[in-house]
Amino acid sequence: MPRRREITKREILPDPKYNNKLVAKFINSLLRRGKKSIAESILYGAFGIIEKKTKEQAVELFEKAVSNVKPVIEVKSRRVGGSTYQVPTEVVPSRRVALAIRWIITHSKERTEKTMMEKLTAELIDAANNRGASVKKRESVHKMAEANKAFAHYRF
Repeated sequence: MPRRREITKREILPDPKYNNKLVAKFINSLLRRGKKSIAESILYGAFGIIEKKTKEQAVELFEKAVSNVKPVIEVKSRRVGGSTYQVPTEVVPSRRVALAIRWIITHSKERTEKTMMEKLTAELIDAANNRGASVKKRESVHKMAEANKAFAHYRF
């Protein structure tokens, strides 16, 4: 929390090809060392492969995948009287999207396909069908929150 003033959120411009803010956010999270054109080519290439494989709109499948990975509740550490508790808290909508994007990218990097384009394609298709590592991550976060429901009264 800043002491002086409220920090303003930067407005993200929609991406040029699909005119979608979520796609632009994903590209910004995907890029490494400032190479935005490479990140765009990876995502747009993955969208092309998705359209060939599934015969449906890639952006719709992408949005479905992100919404399937979004966590509703998570645990945060809270120190009370010398011991630390994992307190379940609801996730703010902007953080939900950020976590979903981060999990999809990290779990697609861990896949066994050859190129990042193919890895991202496979992870997005799996996430849209409610399977895959990123959906499993969301389930484990929800399970952790469910297990620590007893400490919910320490919520801050």
